[in-house]
Amino acid sequence: MKILKSFTFTTLLFLAIGLNAQNNKDQKIIKDATKAKDKIMKMDIGLDHFFTNSAGYVVFPNVGKGGFIIGGASGNGVVYENGTMVGMADLKKLSVGLQAGGQAITEVIFFETEADLAKFKEGDFEFSAEASAVALKSGVSVNAKYRDGVAVFALPKAGLMADASVGGQKFDYKPIIK
Repeated sequence: MKILKSFTFTTLLFLAIGLNAQNNKDQKIIKDATKAKDKIMKMDIGLDHFFTNSAGYVVFPNVGKGGFIIGGASGNGVVYENGTMVGMADLKKLSVGLQAGGQAITEVIFFETEADLAKFKEGDFEFSAEASAVALKSGVSVNAKYRDGVAVFALPKAGLMADASVGGQKFDYKPIIK
């Protein structure tokens, strides 16, 4: 009986520590996503229309990309529906082709309709191979349009990489438990 109590206590302790660690990671991502959105809005590049009128969006504040012929990218982000945080997301990409270098970017994905956002939240969302991100700079988003219900914008933070595609990106969604 004493062993069972010890085992139960240890299990609960590790579970509590694990949940707290994950919660701290999510809190950092949420904080970074808020800062990234604020920075993008202050750049006055016309994305306020997308933030205001989209059914939802995902802000990936820190996406790391790198490769030499074989490349990859990874990042974590926050999902918003009608301006309200509803979940967390992660991004993974593996690619082969002409690419070289390393780069850190902020990526924002906007969903035109509730159905487009729902498809993302189902957890099996992928970009097609021909999808591409619009690099954020002054005025560039004024003429940007949704393609297949999605608009993607990337803000380079550091590094240099000869590859601007987002094709082949895979996403996972996890709702926030309230």
